[in-house]
Amino acid sequence: MHVWMAIVVYNLLDQSPEELKKIMTAHGESGFRANQVLNWIYQGVYNPEHMTNLPAATRRFLKEETVCSVPGLEKLSTSKDGTKKALFRLLDGQLIEAVLMKYEHGYSVCISTQVGCRMGCRFCASTRGGLIRNLTSGEMIGQILALSSLCGHRISNVVLMGSGEPLDNFEEVRRFLEHVSAPWGLGIGQRHITLSTCGVAPMIRAFADLDNQVTLAISLHQTTDAKRRELMPIAQRYDLQELFDSLNYYQQKTGRRISFEFALLRDVNDSLEEARALAILLRGLKSHVNLIPLNEIEQGVFRRPDPAKVRAFQKELDRLGIETTIRREMGSDIDAACGQLKRSYLDQGGTDHGGNDQ
Repeated sequence: MHVWMAIVVYNLLDQSPEELKKIMTAHGESGFRANQVLNWIYQGVYNPEHMTNLPAATRRFLKEETVCSVPGLEKLSTSKDGTKKALFRLLDGQLIEAVLMKYEHGYSVCISTQVGCRMGCRFCASTRGGLIRNLTSGEMIGQILALSSLCGHRISNVVLMGSGEPLDNFEEVRRFLEHVSAPWGLGIGQRHITLSTCGVAPMIRAFADLDNQVTLAISLHQTTDAKRRELMPIAQRYDLQELFDSLNYYQQKTGRRISFEFALLRDVNDSLEEARALAILLRGLKSHVNLIPLNEIEQGVFRRPDPAKVRAFQKELDRLGIETTIRREMGSDIDAACGQLKRSYLDQGGTDHGGNDQ
């Protein structure tokens, strides 16, 4: 729900059928129209005037008192591998980023859950301006609809790994997961959705209690508390013991394998000794490691590792019985890492008209 000039404006993409039914009946509209409205929205029809099976009065109500938070495209970059990085402008003027990737099995998207981020990870561009605000569930869904329209195809996989920490916006992310997988929504199976977190231990437990089928990915990046605190301020609040206690709880509760993201930084964590320490840390968990050669950011102090060291790191983990892949690099030539496109856009004179309209 948005509040502009003391007028309540409802975001249609934030609503479930039951919620929209209550809103419409409270405004004198027929409740059964809610399903019709959402059906139009999820087919990509956002202008009430084009919802031809609705009465004129209902279309007028939708036009005057609702919005649909599909973001506007501010800038689009296309990589030589076909990856598309979109810079979107939200209804309040804030900028967010999302990525569209084409695989053999279909189209995947990486979306943002917050405008900015307060986690402060030193190698990430999206956290440099701090947290501006949370996104609503509808604003997350809006990114998927916009990217689907961009490619002209249904989106089959979703990764919550753009700007923001999903578990720092827990309630809206919970609603998003319900709506995006619902038959009346986008109908994307939860096993085709991945949520990436830097390790907010209490919320990992809360996430486990949701009892869903979403894949959990942990941004780990270091194998000791001292080293991890240097890279990720979250480690000052939740040490590895507390993090892994929450992961054991998650795995006992769900039985699902956990993915671990490990960004390799040259001469920081790319040694064979680090690979062995990682294998020890993961012992006893059903896990999979994604090795990520660093996407360098401007004014960053970290550098990409040598490709030979990346392969050696993977080989050592495989030898030690840890299932490991080197993430396929997509969009490295178009600032496709979190926050990079927005940062370069603003540095080149683009504007961020964000306000406090919500």
